[in-house]
Amino acid sequence: MKVMTIYAHPADTITNCGGTLARHAAAGDEVVALILTHGGRMHANRYAEEWRKDNPDKTITGASLDDIAAYKKDELSRAAEIVGISKVITLGLDDRYAALREDVVDQIAEQLAIERPDVLICDYPVNPVAATNVHTVATVSVLAALGRAGMFVRNLDDRAEFHVKQVFFTSLPVMAGDGLSLYGMRNDVYVDITDVVGQKVAAMDCFDSQGYSGLFARKLIEASNGENGRVAGVNFAEAFYRLNNETHTLLPVTEAARRDDPLTRHISYSRVDLRATYPI
Repeated sequence: MKVMTIYAHPADTITNCGGTLARHAAAGDEVVALILTHGGRMHANRYAEEWRKDNPDKTITGASLDDIAAYKKDELSRAAEIVGISKVITLGLDDRYAALREDVVDQIAEQLAIERPDVLICDYPVNPVAATNVHTVATVSVLAALGRAGMFVRNLDDRAEFHVKQVFFTSLPVMAGDGLSLYGMRNDVYVDITDVVGQKVAAMDCFDSQGYSGLFARKLIEASNGENGRVAGVNFAEAFYRLNNETHTLLPVTEAARRDDPLTRHISYSRVDLRATYPI
């Protein structure tokens, strides 16, 4: 299987689904990441914080946008290697990209037609009309690109039509663990990343320019993946919301559900002390 992620910024792929990607890579699946912006203006902690010092380092404060973007690209390259992403594609758009653009849709559609993934992962479009949220703009662009790729005609576009099998959204901001709370709005797929959480920690530690390394990496994983793990009945999990319904020949019951023990699950999913296991 081929898994492709499409996110706005260099670190997004790791923070949202780095553990899931590590598991797919370990299973022998091909993992590709498409990053839309260079990320130079996003979470520029390394540079903004240097300016606040009494005697700032001029090699840092004097960095150009190209320098910052190159630094972030190197961070992503190192993180990608840790979780098993075999190919990173960057479009290099400016971070101020904040609206649906035909040229961007075309570029994404082209990459979809070239890579032809089975599964696509991107941000949940929290508010499709809020252009201030570049993550939503990125996903709306992806959805438009999927439609465009589905209309390719080889004799007109020099490439065949493409239809992805499934789209998994990350960052749906709810923690409901059942289908009745919140009127059914919930993440409906959880991936247990407990066995690979160390890889996700190490990958996030690569993004020191954003202040993600060290404390924040562990805080985010404890808070987000830890809570998703609680809902899923494991130590750490990443949550997803499927775009498309799925068809089965029989009613599905997962192996995780068969193994689950409601009496002791709160004990079993609390066994990993992240900060003790992966100290700074």
